[in-house]
Amino acid sequence: MSNNRPGSALAQPLQRPSAGRIAAYVGLFLFGAVIGLAGALVQAAWFPGGLLLALAGAAGLFLGGAYATGGRGGAVAPVAGWIVTVILLTTSRPEGDFLFGAGLGSYLFLLGGMALAVICATLGAGRQPRGGPARLGK
Repeated sequence: MSNNRPGSALAQPLQRPSAGRIAAYVGLFLFGAVIGLAGALVQAAWFPGGLLLALAGAAGLFLGGAYATGGRGGAVAPVAGWIVTVILLTTSRPEGDFLFGAGLGSYLFLLGGMALAVICATLGAGRQPRGGPARLGK
């Protein structure tokens, strides 16, 4: 039964990611935070166009991170940075200041960005096992 081929990717032991991959994830997290801040400012400035620009930038970063790293973790890292930043920006300060107003554009940015995060993390290129054809035993 054993033919010296590696088994399924799920049967392999977990390995620590390389230093380069960790640096890429940290960079994508920070870039997601920057995109979240920029999108929060742009979406309110030019309502229909700014909202679309902010969501397109977020989607491009999420999906681009997945393809750049070759795995779904590349989409999850900027999503985490984006969500942390946007959630922190929605809270009001003791002085009463806030960045997001209670309007349609703000809600579309928040909900649309979260929907794009799920879509891009799902559609992102998953890591595939190396080796021969997909059909085993042939």
